[in-house]
Amino acid sequence: MGLRAEILEQPEVLACLLKERMAEVRAIAGAIRAHNVDFVLLAARGTSDNAGLYAKYMWGAFNRLPVGMAAPSLFSLYNRPPVLRNALVVGISQSGQSPDIVNVISEGRRQGAPTLAITNDPHSPLATAAEFVIDTGAGREQAVAATKTYTTQLMAIAMLSIALNEDAALQRALQQVPSLVEQALAEEDKIEQAAASYRDMSQCVVLGRGYDYATAFEWSLKLKELAYVVAAPYSPSDFQHGPVAILSAGFPVLAIAPTGTVFPDLLTLLSNLANRHKARLLVLSNDDAVLALAHTGLRLPSDLPEWLSPIVSVVPAQLFCYHLTCAKGYDPEKPRGLTKVTRTW
Repeated sequence: MGLRAEILEQPEVLACLLKERMAEVRAIAGAIRAHNVDFVLLAARGTSDNAGLYAKYMWGAFNRLPVGMAAPSLFSLYNRPPVLRNALVVGISQSGQSPDIVNVISEGRRQGAPTLAITNDPHSPLATAAEFVIDTGAGREQAVAATKTYTTQLMAIAMLSIALNEDAALQRALQQVPSLVEQALAEEDKIEQAAASYRDMSQCVVLGRGYDYATAFEWSLKLKELAYVVAAPYSPSDFQHGPVAILSAGFPVLAIAPTGTVFPDLLTLLSNLANRHKARLLVLSNDDAVLALAHTGLRLPSDLPEWLSPIVSVVPAQLFCYHLTCAKGYDPEKPRGLTKVTRTW
């Protein structure tokens, strides 16, 4: 199975995760509630680190839990781990193999903190080290670039958030995600045409805010991994504090702009980038005004809840990167210098 097939498989694996793991996630949520945790310390690398950005928004907004990203070298190279009293310590890893992430979980458990692994390998060192495990159940992912393992990580994060709140209405919304992903995949022909028109792109900026801040980072990572594009991810606010100076007429700006709380500010910025800076905008959105503003607009499902948009919006981004890689004449199955499992210390 190749990269494109794994992208297309995502509605199925997400539906399976919801069906087969929700009861386990509810049990884990009950155990976590019993610990009365005050904050979350999260350890991850690469794509999983981008999933952690989504956790910062989900667990912050819905569960009122501050989420901090661990500095794994404090636990290993410096041997000066922070005090983890009243923390939930979470490790996110597709393979569960990287020693630096395992070290964070092991130290959390040594200090008596509740520990959770979110991984696609329930028998990995990370899963063995943790007290609780959410198996994302994506099945074997053969492509080097992570796709279905990323969206199942996002789904696991959302499932735990909703289980912690015991909110039936949000649980029903979660059940719609596989269908929404199918709708996004139905736009593949348009995405392939758009990617072909960007075949000469060598650098770009990727913008996303709120829940989709994670999507900006993941889209940027896939552009680097697969198409060798120098892609810099920013929140719109950070972008205006200096980096906007790099723009010139025709400079590519990619943005994720679903409707929701942060959308009005995004629309104002994108309008300014298009009209004042003459940037070349490629936008993922479900709003007609911003799609009309863009040089290239790719439509997201109209009834997409903002808090679930990262699980859906990243899918057309993945397809764009796949087709851009092919249009550039590169092999999406063999990104140079990369292997499926990366072990860091």
